[in-house]
Amino acid sequence: MPNMSPKKHEMPSQAPEIRKSNYDEVALGYTEEIALDEAARCLNCKNMPCVSGCPVGIEIPRFIKKICEKDYDGAYDVIAEASSLPAVCGRVCPQETQCEAKCVRGIKGEPVGIGRLERFVADRHNETFTEKLTAPEPNGHKVAVIGSGPSGLTCAGDLAKKGYDVTIFEALHTPGGVLVYGIPEFRLPKSIVSKEIDTLKELGVKIETNMVIGKVISIDELMEDGFEAVFIGTGAGLPRFMGIPGENLCGVYSANEFLTRINLMKAYREGSSTPIAHSRSVAVVGGGNVAMDAARCAKRLGAENVYIVYRRSEKELPARAEEVEHAKEEGIIFRLLTNPVEILSDDKGNVCGIRCVEMELGEPDASGRRSPVVKQGSEFEIPLDCVIMAIGTSPNPLIKSTTEGLEVTKHGGIVTDDGGLTSRTAIYAGGDAVTGAATVILAMGAGKTAAKSIDEYIRSK
Repeated sequence: MPNMSPKKHEMPSQAPEIRKSNYDEVALGYTEEIALDEAARCLNCKNMPCVSGCPVGIEIPRFIKKICEKDYDGAYDVIAEASSLPAVCGRVCPQETQCEAKCVRGIKGEPVGIGRLERFVADRHNETFTEKLTAPEPNGHKVAVIGSGPSGLTCAGDLAKKGYDVTIFEALHTPGGVLVYGIPEFRLPKSIVSKEIDTLKELGVKIETNMVIGKVISIDELMEDGFEAVFIGTGAGLPRFMGIPGENLCGVYSANEFLTRINLMKAYREGSSTPIAHSRSVAVVGGGNVAMDAARCAKRLGAENVYIVYRRSEKELPARAEEVEHAKEEGIIFRLLTNPVEILSDDKGNVCGIRCVEMELGEPDASGRRSPVVKQGSEFEIPLDCVIMAIGTSPNPLIKSTTEGLEVTKHGGIVTDDGGLTSRTAIYAGGDAVTGAATVILAMGAGKTAAKSIDEYIRSK
């Protein structure tokens, strides 16, 4: 019997007054009872419009039907056919603009909670499944994957399932890419990422850490060592700055550094070898998910005032609505239609404030968003002692500078065809290294596409 409630079940969560002082996961997950009732809202549409909104093509109605039948292992198997990281995707994918945006139930109410159901299935599987996977029969071919973020892990997983001997080369000391250094523990516990990576290792994927490709060894040298194809999934880890006075002051961070030191180096712990100064007032410049993550981390570090400074209105905020809501609940102050023009310093060279101007929205720009313009005579200052720049990142130029013949765009993204092939034979790329900073699931989709192309290329030889 379908559940025709127009609203999806709320996600049980930690109370804001409790969670803003800890790093435990905010969203607690559906219980079995809630998951069954939410799954009953799915109409099991024959044309499955929701699938067209999923970058990796999960057969969503089929896995939800398995939940209704209480066949949770079967539901996981359906998801795993398309996704190598189901517990991750159930937590961080922007379902509201992808699969759930296509859900028929969303026409006259709220869509089915697809992401929350995916998380329920994945978490239940991880808690109850104890058998080790069996690696497929080797096919005798070797592929190198550079970067262990979502695109690299997906590409490696799909190739390993086909019997390829896959080695991932990761620059940092811990695999996981942006999943471990960029997304805070309270949104994505690192134990979840480790579990997903362990699953890939059981399939035979090897991971070498502390391997900066382009420094330790080049792509050409990898191919000389017997790798028949290479996938570049190095992400977009080069931070951008505004170019305003004061950005080199002590107390100014890129969001990339700030989050890496907290998430990967555990800078919030007592006695950390890479501590972060505990600031009283913090401004985070930007309006995306990274900005929300940085602001919420700053609050957990004990800052009394944390500001989101964003030059457009709330309607144009690129962050997920859920992340904005959580930030507000935790006491983050939003200074919208506001743009920094200078970071101010005291006589010791430390940040003491930020000078801003008020903005108003003009005509739409190339992205379709209304362009912000300065209100004349609107300058004002916010006193603070820390500024975090979260205005985007670009692909690191190291791979390009050490790989002859690799074509890139003016923004540093690697140029590929629709199958992920670069301007070099047998070298493929995908994810943020191609597009610039985007979502986890889009990077996974690119890794999946490249894995298919690599398989076709090697078999054709």
